[in-house]
Formats: sequence, C-alpha cells, structure tokens
Amino acid sequence: MVRKTYVTDAKYFLHGGDYNPDQWLDRKDILADDLKFMKMTRTNTFSVGIFSWSMLEPEEGVYNFEWLDEIFDNIYKNGGRIILATPSGARPAWMSQKYPEILRVNEYRMKQLHGGRHNHCFTSKIYREKTQNINRLLAERYGKHPALLMWHVSNEYSGECHCENCQNAFREWLKKKYNNDLKALNDAWWTAFWSHTYTDWSQIESPSPIGENSIHGLKLDWKRFVTDQTISFFENEIVPLREITPHVPITTNFMADTYDLIPFQGLDYSKFAKHVDVVSWDAYPAWHNDWETTADLAMKVGFINDLYRSLKQQPFILMESTPSGVNWQNVNKAKRPGMHILSSLQMIAHGSDSVMYFQWRKSRGSAEKFHGAVVDHDNRSDNRVFKEVAKLGEILEKIGKITGSNRQSEVGILYDWENNWALNDAQGFAMETKRYPQTLQEHYRFFWERDIPVDVITKEKDFSRYKLLIVPMLYLASGETLGKLKEYVKNGGTLVMTYLSGLVDENDLVYLGGWPKELQEVFGITPLEIDTYYPKDKNSVTYENKTFVVKDYATVIENRSAAVLGEYLEDFYAHTPAITVHPFGKGKAYFLGARLEAAFHQAFYGNLTEELGIKPPVTVRHGKGVSVQVRRDEAHEYVFVMNFTEEKQPVAFETELKDLLTGETLYGETVLEKYEVKIAERSLSSR
Repeated sequence: MVRKTYVTDAKYFLHGGDYNPDQWLDRKDILADDLKFMKMTRTNTFSVGIFSWSMLEPEEGVYNFEWLDEIFDNIYKNGGRIILATPSGARPAWMSQKYPEILRVNEYRMKQLHGGRHNHCFTSKIYREKTQNINRLLAERYGKHPALLMWHVSNEYSGECHCENCQNAFREWLKKKYNNDLKALNDAWWTAFWSHTYTDWSQIESPSPIGENSIHGLKLDWKRFVTDQTISFFENEIVPLREITPHVPITTNFMADTYDLIPFQGLDYSKFAKHVDVVSWDAYPAWHNDWETTADLAMKVGFINDLYRSLKQQPFILMESTPSGVNWQNVNKAKRPGMHILSSLQMIAHGSDSVMYFQWRKSRGSAEKFHGAVVDHDNRSDNRVFKEVAKLGEILEKIGKITGSNRQSEVGILYDWENNWALNDAQGFAMETKRYPQTLQEHYRFFWERDIPVDVITKEKDFSRYKLLIVPMLYLASGETLGKLKEYVKNGGTLVMTYLSGLVDENDLVYLGGWPKELQEVFGITPLEIDTYYPKDKNSVTYENKTFVVKDYATVIENRSAAVLGEYLEDFYAHTPAITVHPFGKGKAYFLGARLEAAFHQAFYGNLTEELGIKPPVTVRHGKGVSVQVRRDEAHEYVFVMNFTEEKQPVAFETELKDLLTGETLYGETVLEKYEVKIAERSLSSR
C-alpha cells in the first residue's frame, strides 16, 4: 500500500535542502562542519544524490556507494532525515559517449552534445534501462535505512526530444488517440488547410521551425504527448521504488516561471500530479525587483501555491528556495533582512509542510557557485543569512503542530494548461496581451487582498464544492468541460466567465454556429465578436453608476434573456451589454465581456462575495499589503498575518487568538514591523 502523504510520526516541518556532499568528499573538515551547522540552523531534512550519477557509477557497472552510506549514517546520527533523489537529471559522460542515442535531438533536428542537464531522450530504451537499474540499486541499499523519508525522482523534468525514436513514439501515441483512424486525425487537425492532409502515419513529424509549424492541432497534441512521455519516463523510473519501498512516498519537483511567476508551461502538471504522492515545487520569486511592489509579487506567489496545493487537495512541499539570492536572473538581488523568514512563512501559510533550500552549501566552482546557500564560501555561522535560517528553524520548531493541516475554500478559479497552450498558439487577438495566467492572477488578487482563501483548480476537479467558480479566458473548452460548468450552475453554483471563452473544442477547432449552446443556455447571451484594442484605444463600462476602463479586449454581446449589469460607453457597440447575469437552474451565471481595471474587480467581487456570504475565516483588519492566510485541522485554525510592505502596518484582531511564538493573546490593535509575521491559533470550539 503506497503512502499518499509523507507526514511522519512526529509533527515537524521539513527544513533543510539540497545537499551535495559528493562535491566535498576530499574535505572531511567541510563535511564535519556541515553536521555541526545543521544542528545550529535546526535543519532536519536533506535532499541528497540529485546529480550524483557519476559519483555513484564512475564507470559502467562499477559502483561507489560507500560515500553515500556514510552520509546516510551521519545525517541520521545527527538527528536528520534524507529525501533520496534518483540521479537521472544529469547522466555521466561515459554514458553519453557509449550510448549516443540517449542524447536529445532539438526541434531543428540537431543532435545535442553531452553537457548541461535534462538533455536526455525520454523515449530511449537504453536510458530507461539505465535509470531503472541505478534506482533499483538505490532502493535495495537504502530502502530500509531509518534516515530515508521520501524519494525525490530526478529533478525539474522539462524539455522535449525530436529524435526518430520520439517521432515513432509520437505516431504510436496518435494512433492510439485516434483509434488508428488517419481520417479522424486529419479531421481533428483540419489538415485540408494549405493542403497539409496526411496520407500515411509515417508522414507525421513533430512541430519544427524548419518543417510543419502551422497546424494547431498537431502542436497541441505534441505538447500533450511530451507530457505523457515525460510521465511515462517517470513511471519507468519509479518501478523499483514502488516494488521495494512501497511505504516510502514519491515526489518530483515542479516549477514556475521566475520572472512572470506563472506556472511552468512545458508540462501539464494537472496530469503529472496524479502520479506523485506529494506535490513539491521550486520557488524563486524575484523579491525586491523594480517592476512591482512586494505585495504584488506576494499575491502571485500565493496564486502558484494555491494551484499546486489544489492539484492534490493536500499540503505540498517547498522543495527548493533560496535563503539569500540566486545566480541566474538578470539582476541577482539579495533578500533584505526579514524577507527570508517572511517569504518562507508565506509558503507555510498557503499549505507547504516544508522550507527547503537550493542549496545547503555553495559550490566552489561551475555554474552555481554564486547561487544562494545556507553555508557561504566563508564557512561561517555568524553571517546574516545563516542567522536568519537558524531563526526560521526556531520558528518552524515552535509551530510544528500546523503540519498536515490544510486550507478550506469556497472560491475556485479554473486554470488549464492545455487552454494556455492553445490560446498562445492562436494567431489572432493580440500576441502580447493574451496573458492567460496573469489574467487569472488579477482575478485572484481581490480574494488574496481580502484574506478569502481560494483553490486554483483544474478542469477534472469537482466544481460542486465551491460557492463561486471563476473561469477567465477559457478559450479551449471541451464538451465535457462545458457540461460540467452547466451542471455546476444548474445545481446552485455561481459561475463567472469572461471574454475569449468557449471558442474552440479540445482539438482547437472553432465551434460552428456561434457560441456553444450549453453556454448560451447558461448565460442567456450570444457573443457576436471580439474587439482587440491597441494600447492607446479607449473605452469604458458603466457598473453601479460608476465608470471603469476597458483594456485589451471587449466582446460585442447579443442579449437573449440575461439581466444587463454594465454597458459600453463608446465605439460602435456603445450602450450594448458588457456585463450580464442570468439565472439558470438553482444558480447564476455572470459574463464579463471586457477586460477591466482592478477597481472593477474590487467592486464586482465585493458585491458577489457579500451576496454569497463568502468571508475570511478569521477577521483581522489591516491595510493594503498585509495578507492573512489560514490553515485548519480538525481542532484549530492557524492564522498567519504577514506584512508585505516596507513600512510598519497597523492591524487589529477582532477575535482573540493565541500567538504561537510568544504565547501571548492577540486581540485589538497592534503594529507589524516591516516584513513581520505573526502566527496564531484559535480553537474551533471557541468560534
């Protein structure tokens, strides 16, 4: 029976990170210092072996595990646990030399050289055999070691291969999807356009800048195949882990785009999440940047956290973060004093049961020698970063009882990877202003700023658990998804949908006959056309006797049976509906025809949450830039009050709470210092 969570017998947060002792095996003094520093920082869990293949197997069939034996024993004796990684993320040079088929081929059909990482072919039988073999040896050797806490399979899966093996695998994937019916594929891809009809399966190639790159159905299916093939490679890796250590949970670390802080787009994590026991992700927000406020960035972090937590509706793991700065951004700014603790506790507040770092100790050479770490090149424990990590360790020990608790939400926002792929590929509208994930974050902003918890869910989840479901820009919507949305409203749900929704089916084919009938019935309107704005174009919408600015997109709407809540003021569609509501079954459906400024979201969602009785779980009065997030178990609510501003902020507790760090009672007015966090609890029986 495979464990579905990693929660240990003792209640404690995982605190530690990527540890690379194989870089320091000739420095016993360094390894001894590491054990001492681990105690001092109250770190208790370490990811080991992530890129250690050349050390574990320096020659084919020649193994060296003795160094790892010693690390396991020493960390366990030191009071720590190990998340053991499989080493497939970076293979040894001897393997690339002897088995060149494992090297990736890029979209230009160029064979890649050995080097870097994550540049192996996921289809290669040889590489699958090699990874499964080394993983079996690791499981047999360490599966019963008391230090082993979890498996960390590979690292940050990404990329794609276009070699002939992958082309054949893609064709077989397509045959299975289309029931070996080439006509069905041609129909789904609309290949009659530009005379691109396929007459034999062998003619199909993956998308390429030097070949076929205009068939949207092909490109969408290729991305789906890449996700499925990556998952297939992952599943191959874990066969011996499931067989030998069925009691040990398995994860692999997901990612997010650092600059925009949106979900990683290379893989559909809604599919991948089904294959891991625990979701983990690597968070590297660009704190203190010069294009947004600290609070704006914190809101985006909250969105990603709530998406990855919602993938399995359970606590997740922060697998990587930095205690200081990184080394690969355009400007690698150090975290200011207090930010490390604040940013780490934000992860905890949104559902993480860990704070883990890349990296424990800075490398001496190569690409990441200046990437932030707990232990710097000075090997000292009295520098600022080390002391902040140690202080966070003290805090995490005091609040260990929070682990395993989750968040309860009455609001869902629908995010879909396939929708973003298709929308970005659409050669229409405006190339730079589609911004699907960022648009969802702007709708999420209202709830984050008002301390209302949100689940960012994917289309296969149960919609019925939410009073309010928000579905912005669902350009690609299958008949199944449309049916689920219709049933949700019919059964009493409140649905909000926006412009650029319901235009194409799951094959990226436009719905004929106008908007899908299911949506027309639910919303009582028919969208006629979409107007795309230049940056200097202007229009406005009236809503509740106020005027709000339209940006980027406006939908011209024919009203059939909906109530009109807002109208356009300018252009050829002046005085026509822009915002509508329509009762359907036991519920209501709102349509927002235009992209509107943040002030509109504040007014609109303010009214909607009041009407639906959606409130924060705990009331703490505060100004802009302070966030209050709540986790909950069977007996308690755990309240995090966080100041994401560079100024002192007054707050007022309207309910008595117990400060988990000081034991004091929090009630009435107090002041949060810059970047300060208060963590409190309330018994559910006292509500």
